[in-house]
Amino acid sequence: MKLIADFHTHTVASGHAYSTIEEYAAEAQKRGLKYVAITDHGPDMPGAPHLFHFVNLVMVPEKIGPVRILRGAEVNIINAEGEIDLPKQALERLDVVIVAMHTPCSYNKGDKRSNTRAYLKALDNPYINIIAHPGNQQFPIDHTRIIAKAREKGVMIEINNSSPVSRRGSYDACVEIAREVKRIGWKVAIGSDAHISKMVGGHMQALKICRAAGLKKDDIVNTSADLIEKYILGPRKKFKKEYAYEF
Repeated sequence: MKLIADFHTHTVASGHAYSTIEEYAAEAQKRGLKYVAITDHGPDMPGAPHLFHFVNLVMVPEKIGPVRILRGAEVNIINAEGEIDLPKQALERLDVVIVAMHTPCSYNKGDKRSNTRAYLKALDNPYINIIAHPGNQQFPIDHTRIIAKAREKGVMIEINNSSPVSRRGSYDACVEIAREVKRIGWKVAIGSDAHISKMVGGHMQALKICRAAGLKKDDIVNTSADLIEKYILGPRKKFKKEYAYEF
């Protein structure tokens, strides 16, 4: 299955990744990708960039060579109320906003009930359009409730290529999540979670999960420009801002 987009990458700005935006664009072009989302960690992650990094992403060109650069962030849930670590004034400048839980951040390792509640509340934020690595077993969730609300809110469910390797025990959970997405007729977005440019477009593990869950081409938004426009970029046009410094 040919994928034309990678919705989850980290640059040197994240503090624990090792490539620049231009290095990602060059590697993406080699691999035949048409879109790459630059989704550095929000400020609550140790070593992550300052708020103004995200405010000023408007300075990054929309295309580098033939590759469309999607300006984004992987925001962190910072408390049990589902609050995240970027404000509206930054989020409205972005193309892709991924939400996730991470152990180094302010909210970490809640129980299944509290994690589920936090995600459900986060999904009320209209700027979020992808839930990252929901199969992470460090943060157990009621995935059926979260997927149902994600569909209601138009938020994609990520199948994270790095999870089977870097998040122990997540493969089976990711398959279950993908099956539930398929069952209710929703969509997934695949992300490499690249932390160096050579990982961009690396989707082999994620596609293995998709196959195990019975997902087809039309279930995966990375497979066509039409799906990307309909489910990722199009819904954001109602509030996207293009100014750089006014804040």
